Amino acid sequence: MDTTANSDADSRPPASRSWQRFRRSPSAWIGGGIVAVFVVIAWLAPWITPYSIRQTSSADRIAEPPSREHLLGTDQLGKDVLTRVMYGSRLSLLAGVISISLAIALGTPIGAVAGYFGGRVDSLLMRGIDVALAFPSVLIALLVAASLGASWWAVVIAVGLINVPVFARQVRATVLTVAQLDHVLASRAFGATWWHIVWRQILPSLTSPLTVLASLSLGTAILEVAGLSFLGLGGDLTVAEWGAMLTIAKTYWSSNVWLALGPGLAISLSVLGFNLLGDALRDALDPRSDASLL
Repeated sequence: MDTTANSDADSRPPASRSWQRFRRSPSAWIGGGIVAVFVVIAWLAPWITPYSIRQTSSADRIAEPPSREHLLGTDQLGKDVLTRVMYGSRLSLLAGVISISLAIALGTPIGAVAGYFGGRVDSLLMRGIDVALAFPSVLIALLVAASLGASWWAVVIAVGLINVPVFARQVRATVLTVAQLDHVLASRAFGATWWHIVWRQILPSLTSPLTVLASLSLGTAILEVAGLSFLGLGGDLTVAEWGAMLTIAKTYWSSNVWLALGPGLAISLSVLGFNLLGDALRDALDPRSDASLL
């Protein structure tokens, strides 16, 4: 009976085994559920928020603590904090996706070229990456955002750039391994161009590690974007964005700490969700986990 079960498990395609591991992971369900909730809120915010994003309360209800009418209270303009947190998920999630996409777009070619060609090309590119990693990422982000001017796009670009070395090193490590496989060496021997080898044989091998790294990095990117916005580099503080909301909340911490609860909790939960989802993807896509199915 055990032999039959093991044979059935081994005969399944790798994608099927990965999906089975992912489906059985509690982290996948919890993390995926948290992320899905935020995505749905961001998508349906205009229809599910308790108030309009522009609606304000009377002068006597400014910076008010939570109440039956306003579950998370009101801000300095009398706007409902829960409504602003729900709308803030749009910019915050979008900032994370765009910044990590930028990091992948820049880091993947650098790592692929360095890993495939090796030698002086590898040394030159990796020494540049090492220099970038030698500086604190927050300092680099501050310099980039300050040079571009305080705006949401400047923060997104800054966060994307500080994540480029992370993806470049991951891609390089994967390419170094894949480039020594038999089918890649055979393609070289038959005279295949480097572009054909990289595009057809090496890049498909990057899908799994990049997917895992991107899912783990999204939470970090959201936190970094919120941090830079909190420092005042996000531009307009009246825009519904979690970091900007925390910037305003610090003015009222002594009298109304509830203003920071909503955006702070949203940031923490979103980071937790992406981290759990990334952990589940890493375990599911790891071929060494196949033994757990036997």
